[in-house]
Amino acid sequence: MTESVRAALDKLANCALPAGGWGYHAGQAAHLEPSCLGVLALSAEADRYAATIAGGWAAIESHAQSDGSYRLTRGRPQAAWPTAIALFAKTRLGIPADATRDRLLALEGRVVKADPEVADMIDIDVGLLGWPWAEDTFSWVEPTAWAVIALRAAGHDHHPRVREGLRLLIDRAFDTGGVNYGNRITLGRATDPIPGPTAAMLLAVQGVADEPRIDAAKGYLRVHADRAIDLEHLAWIRIALACHVDDEATRQSVATLEAKVRDALAFELTQTNGLGAGPFRLALAALALDVNRRNPFRQSGPAQVAAGDRLKAAPAPEEKTPPPAIGGLFGRLKAKVQSRVLNGLANMRALPATSHVHIARVESYDDPFADIFQKQFEHFRPFLPIAGKRVVLKPNLVEYHPDRVINTNPRFVGGVIEFFQREGAAEVVVAEGPGHWRNAQFLVTESGLGAVLQRHGVRFVDVNHDEPVKLLNLGRLTGLEYLYLSKTVAEADVFVSLPKLKTHHWAGATLSLKNLFGTLPGICYGWPKNELHWRGIPKSIVDIALTRTPHLAIVDGVIGMEGDGPINGSPKPVGAVVMGMDLVAVDSTCCRLMKLPPERVLTLMLAQEKRLGHVGEASIPQLGESIASLATRFEFPPKIETHLLPHPDSVRPVPSAS
Repeated sequence: MTESVRAALDKLANCALPAGGWGYHAGQAAHLEPSCLGVLALSAEADRYAATIAGGWAAIESHAQSDGSYRLTRGRPQAAWPTAIALFAKTRLGIPADATRDRLLALEGRVVKADPEVADMIDIDVGLLGWPWAEDTFSWVEPTAWAVIALRAAGHDHHPRVREGLRLLIDRAFDTGGVNYGNRITLGRATDPIPGPTAAMLLAVQGVADEPRIDAAKGYLRVHADRAIDLEHLAWIRIALACHVDDEATRQSVATLEAKVRDALAFELTQTNGLGAGPFRLALAALALDVNRRNPFRQSGPAQVAAGDRLKAAPAPEEKTPPPAIGGLFGRLKAKVQSRVLNGLANMRALPATSHVHIARVESYDDPFADIFQKQFEHFRPFLPIAGKRVVLKPNLVEYHPDRVINTNPRFVGGVIEFFQREGAAEVVVAEGPGHWRNAQFLVTESGLGAVLQRHGVRFVDVNHDEPVKLLNLGRLTGLEYLYLSKTVAEADVFVSLPKLKTHHWAGATLSLKNLFGTLPGICYGWPKNELHWRGIPKSIVDIALTRTPHLAIVDGVIGMEGDGPINGSPKPVGAVVMGMDLVAVDSTCCRLMKLPPERVLTLMLAQEKRLGHVGEASIPQLGESIASLATRFEFPPKIETHLLPHPDSVRPVPSAS
């Protein structure tokens, strides 16, 4: 064993929780995924770390269910995806796992016909049967890959579910290399591969012969490895490529990656603001550094992809007809009574303390944002005292492309941080849970936000892997009885939405309300949180907003995005910053700046009906610049008319992107 592997294992053992196991980050209660990877890494020297392994396994077993599955006991019950990881760990440690295997084989993904994401996946076979993140939802690449990895490790290489899982993984892969969580094309636009899912796919398809997409995926990871500096990406790439060393280029890449993983680990261990190597990344690093001696992910036998007829999935519930409430007759009656009570309370809900909206003119991202925000806040200060409060900021961080204005600008976020620090906040935290990428730390670093947080001494919380908090769904538009939100967001004294002014190909516009999708942990809903789309984007947005209503919104409209938003659009200079405590009023004002009638946006009309705030211009007192002085017509995505409400006063359709 090399010195670097031993050092990584010692660090991993030292950060184990007193009660056993590991969370995703230091001090967090034990979670299944990091605990499974932790015991797998330490099993390289089972005698030396016997007590820590035993504690880790006890933590894992505390989440074992009577049906053989493994689910976070304090998390969302439907999120059964850790079952595969637990089966893999049990198999590699020689622990009997028949019940877990059988339960994993019984878990099936669904095809939801009315889901807009499924409807636009025209270049993949959505009828293939794989595994979901959460029960009664669609099959996705990463949970399917983990299920195949685990079942093959358990000796079921030729099971029909495994063979069809392999077919699904190869079907979702790009001809040019790599895979993401599910679809290659959305609304006619190519998506991008992602290193993590690509590595998982390659681990699952070991032994599949004569498949060009496997070779292309290896090539994609080799290219990404050359320029990557992120520890999680580097570790997964090395683990995966080490299982495919049948060519010189891959062998050389695995050798080169050892030093890169070691250097990335050394750097991340110096970080202290939520962006360092927590237990999850530490376990990955230890596994990656030891692949030459031992790689528990290596499969020994050949694998065969299914051919011919597909396996038949159970019928999927249609849109607007969610699965029945859990808990039998009593549970359904309880849910019905709760819905009636909540609907009654909604009619008595107090409107926001003020529906004033302030628009400030901002010429560029070099302007003194903190000064601008302080002036804007003069009206809101009496309604929202900040001194001594813990403030949680939720920017919009979706993907990172250096040539696109997808995310809330880091300098904008830096100005907000400085403003709240001037106001006397006890602590300012930035929290985000991207729906497209699991590795939020990579996005924070690449986008430049990490440097801003470091400069201001502010901690980042990855919402996707934060502690989930079960809250009664105060909206019930989706049919979900409860929502699982990030603990950091749920317990904030002051919660602030910091969106980017953008178009959205399904919602019309994505602003301070749509930004709330990132408050729900991916460990509960998966990636890309597809269930919320299936249940209806506007309904999901309003449910979340009613359950955890932000205290303030500050919209980055200095440069917005028009056209095929929220990712593939074009920059649109507006020169505006919009602030308000009534998020419906803020988003309605932003729509008017974009020359999109807010009365046509279903999200806003549902929110007004639920007394979240005001849509009508006469009910929104305007501060600062006038709407007319900064309004500019945005181009909107193709077919946007099909997603907007009819407006009796509109005389022409909203302009679509060409």
